[in-house]
Amino acid sequence: MPRSRPPAKADADHTVTLEQVAARAGVSTMTVSRVLRNRANVAEKTRDKVRAAAAALGYVPNLLAGALASARTPLVVVIVPSLGNIVFPEVLQGINAALEEGGLQAVMGITGYDQDKEERLVETMLSWRPAGWIVTGLEHTARTRQMLRGARSPVVEIMDTDGKAIDMAVGLSHRAAGRVVGEHFARRGLRRIGYVGGDLVRDLRAAKRLQGFEQGLAAHGLALAARSGAPAPSSLRLGRTALAAMLAEHPALEAVYFSNDDMAVGGLMHCLQAGIAVPGRLALAGFNGLEIGEVAPLRLTTVRSPRHEIGRVAALRLLARLDGREAQAVTDLGFAFVDGQTA
Repeated sequence: MPRSRPPAKADADHTVTLEQVAARAGVSTMTVSRVLRNRANVAEKTRDKVRAAAAALGYVPNLLAGALASARTPLVVVIVPSLGNIVFPEVLQGINAALEEGGLQAVMGITGYDQDKEERLVETMLSWRPAGWIVTGLEHTARTRQMLRGARSPVVEIMDTDGKAIDMAVGLSHRAAGRVVGEHFARRGLRRIGYVGGDLVRDLRAAKRLQGFEQGLAAHGLALAARSGAPAPSSLRLGRTALAAMLAEHPALEAVYFSNDDMAVGGLMHCLQAGIAVPGRLALAGFNGLEIGEVAPLRLTTVRSPRHEIGRVAALRLLARLDGREAQAVTDLGFAFVDGQTA
């Protein structure tokens, strides 16, 4: 007679079940559930048996099934615009460090600075019943705002405080950061000033920095003499080529403000190759305080943003709200002006 397959073995073509883990460990399904959800009142020896059985069978808990009873999963949706430079990876490190301590797991979506794509991501991720949301920026489509308000879970908008938050916000004032650089240029006696940036239609925080920069200039009776924006993500290459093109058209410029540090370092590389003295002939400044600006041949003048801390504090605010504690609605972590060697 053919032998039947032992009950503790999983069929290679089917998902491993809670019952199979329980059979292998020699305990009840209730005990397996308690162990895998880290509940109390289970002996350590039993926990070890259950974990070993789950690992041997390759069992993965169905978080959505568990959410039917708890109304949410232990997932936090984190939506960022890009991973193209170190800015958002550092933010994510701060978020993950705090969430892991709170027993939650981040799941990520990337928008490419596209608000319509962000809307689609939010719509899809709502079905996962996340415990909370950490989303980048304060500007979203009307439908995205409506969905996040109706999600019945905490929402933290990060990286910006220049606007109205849906629920909570953690970041800095980009307008204030831009204004500091504009005033620095003006105090140095620079008069013919340009701006080089990426896609300001999509990167709204960069657009706010430019607004603040122009306000800083205007406070000293100055205005931009040249401006360059490209419908492309910021990069070293774009900063280099855009500055070269701007100087070819406006050779009398005395200073250039870049939307961020990678663009500014690209501009610095052009100046070094073209024999343009920095800052004697041309002053340069950026934003973010990236490591590349610190190790460049000339230390970049910039504004340092607290990226890791923004992520950490955002996660802590979310955890506080989930624990039923009061959480500050808007947290402005500020910035630091770095008086480098390029301006």
